[in-house]
Amino acid sequence: MLGLGEAKERILRDLEWISVSTPYVTPRLPGEAEAWGAEAAQHGGVGTQRLLDVTEIVPAAELAEALQLDAGAPVIQRRRLMLLDERPVELTTSLYPATIARGTGLAELRKIRGGAVTLLAELGYRPRRVSEDVYTRRATDAEQSLLHLREDDWVLGLTRVLSTDDGLPVELSVMSMTAEGRRLRYESSIA
Repeated sequence: MLGLGEAKERILRDLEWISVSTPYVTPRLPGEAEAWGAEAAQHGGVGTQRLLDVTEIVPAAELAEALQLDAGAPVIQRRRLMLLDERPVELTTSLYPATIARGTGLAELRKIRGGAVTLLAELGYRPRRVSEDVYTRRATDAEQSLLHLREDDWVLGLTRVLSTDDGLPVELSVMSMTAEGRRLRYESSIA
């Protein structure tokens, strides 16, 4: 349980914390901290992640469609629990076409140096286009358990598809975030 001073400090930090997607969709430079750890550190926290599982699956039809895959085509699924100061704040499931990910670090049960976006770029699939949908909904039973939420809590959902210049989807991520203190900012340039 947080003391009153700690709780007030966390609330103020959360109100000032505006998250942007750019660091998460841009390959990291050699030696550069991963995006979540760097963002958390900027706000005086420690951002870590726990890899829950890595499996090859056949995705639901709407997920296959988002990745422009034929029905029944396999994907590599990576599930992670994001932590802020050891407190669970986000559950992320990322899907990669098996034709791209099989036999790479994306298919291994280990962290990827520089993150998945960096590895995709190294493999010749540099993400250049981003599509994101943001929504809210009640937390599922699994989210309640993993994110330590109450039965009536809501989550902020973010679904992101990363594609190459020629429109090939290379990553689909579905994120469920604790809603309290979340603020997202979108910045883009129109050419």
